[in-house]
Amino acid sequence: MLAAAGFPRTLGAPYLGPRFEADLSNPEQGPMKTRPVSAQTVTAAAAVLAISIVPAPMTAQSQPPDEYRTLARSIFAELIEINTTNSERGDNTVAARAMARRLLEAGFAEEDVHVLVPGDAPTKGNLVARYRGRQSGLKPILLLAHIDVVEALPQDWSPDIPPFEFLEREGYYYGRGVTDDKDEAAIHVANLIRWKREGFVPDRDIIVALTADEEGGPRNGVQFLLEEHRDLIDAAYALNEGGGGMEKDGRKISNNVQASEKKFLNFSFTATNPGGHSSLPVRKNAIYDLAHALEAVQGHDFPVMLNEVTEAFFSRSADLVGGDMGEAMRRITANPTDAQAVAVLSREPGYNSRLRTTCVATLLSGGHASNALPQLATANVNCRILPDHDPDEVQRTLQGLAAPFDVTVEPAGSATPSPPSPLTDDVLGPIERITGQMWPGVKVLPVMSTGATDGLYLRREGIPVYGVSGLFGDMDDVRAHGQDERIRIDSFYEGMEFLFRLVSALAGGGIA
Repeated sequence: MLAAAGFPRTLGAPYLGPRFEADLSNPEQGPMKTRPVSAQTVTAAAAVLAISIVPAPMTAQSQPPDEYRTLARSIFAELIEINTTNSERGDNTVAARAMARRLLEAGFAEEDVHVLVPGDAPTKGNLVARYRGRQSGLKPILLLAHIDVVEALPQDWSPDIPPFEFLEREGYYYGRGVTDDKDEAAIHVANLIRWKREGFVPDRDIIVALTADEEGGPRNGVQFLLEEHRDLIDAAYALNEGGGGMEKDGRKISNNVQASEKKFLNFSFTATNPGGHSSLPVRKNAIYDLAHALEAVQGHDFPVMLNEVTEAFFSRSADLVGGDMGEAMRRITANPTDAQAVAVLSREPGYNSRLRTTCVATLLSGGHASNALPQLATANVNCRILPDHDPDEVQRTLQGLAAPFDVTVEPAGSATPSPPSPLTDDVLGPIERITGQMWPGVKVLPVMSTGATDGLYLRREGIPVYGVSGLFGDMDDVRAHGQDERIRIDSFYEGMEFLFRLVSALAGGGIA
């Protein structure tokens, strides 16, 4: 979305200037983050951050005790070496059962560990496990991670780095899924076992769901669980991928919280014409009509529409970015109609996409013979629609742009509603406090994803979702979905400790 940040997992990552913005999800494959590197667009510009940040020091207890590091490494390695691609070789059910076995061996009751497999998709299993808390009346917290991964062919990776072998080398773990999203899955399982061993009794239940087909496939796990096992995952809110920490030149910049994401919707533009022989051309031509309509889309800017999350993003980013861009961020939050501020921010695709709905032509087809006037020309226009923007209004706007050229516009399917998650002190407060404890001086940045994650299905059903992990990554070394995927080892264990502390704080309670 991918997950998808200055960090590849996160489509929610902020764009802090002209240096990185990952390719967004392919709607043909479902609401995932990025495609494999051969189809991925990652722009890394040479500009250096317009900030002056001292590298954030780690506290003495920034990583888990050795026994839990060893445990997490073992779980992580097992997950990586199970192929969970959407292919004949992939089997999500094997991975779900392996994690269930880990929990049962750690003493979890069978009635609290469920491997749920759709009847029509035997390799698309999901794990749902519950850590019981006190009967306080508080709804559970859901920890979500997908355990499917995008395809990785050995010939596309370095010869000495097989994608489905867990390798440790020069301070990194390598393997398909180490950053998207088996790292978080392994962390959640290891932390469940740690709470169990340490006798932690939370004030509410903690649910872990490890799911299938987030990256594309016929049986999306979150949709399946909502439709057929809602009672097992119903929660006050969920923590998911989509956020994460950004680093630049070894400096930690921000710990991002994805609290919103755009909806996606494709529109089909169609131009028709009686056609004829190419030796007798006329000005009215289906391909020309379609081209003019697409040029109208290219030249159109949808209105600026800020929400709570994007206001917080621009407000908190202003000091980090600095200069004219930072000043434009301050002005846009004070006055969203400030045309000069809008113009400055719109120059950067990452900022522009957070100001407004965007639509762009992505596929094109026309004509039926090289010596015939075209009778049909079609294009796909992919729109990323702000959470509060009505898709019907977007369609009306597109139709208004295309109508003068006799081009029709029809939606391909419908947009999945995904309302922003509220930025409450109950959630943001512990994130900010623990971030400050572990990485003094690092800001917490609420972000809106310009792509999509599985969180949209939960948000649609009334379960707020916060993409947060404490897993930091180099914004100039983006490898999710690509060649030689890797995660820095100390980053993995710092993220594990962050999530252990965060979920412990959110769940309340203490040692029995």
